[in-house]
Amino acid sequence: MENVIIIGILVIIASAAAWYLHRTKQRGETCVGCPHAKLCAKEGGTSNCSCGSKQGH
Repeated sequence: MENVIIIGILVIIASAAAWYLHRTKQRGETCVGCPHAKLCAKEGGTSNCSCGSKQGH
């Protein structure tokens, strides 16, 4: 019974992470972990974002 509870909790955590990533990609954020992701997506991904470019924050 304990194993079922632990597996259930892990499934919930994995599902929540996948749902979060899916929602952020739908909103147009190119770099989910980047604090400037929305700004980068609005400006074409070239300013203030090191996600795929050689510029730093």
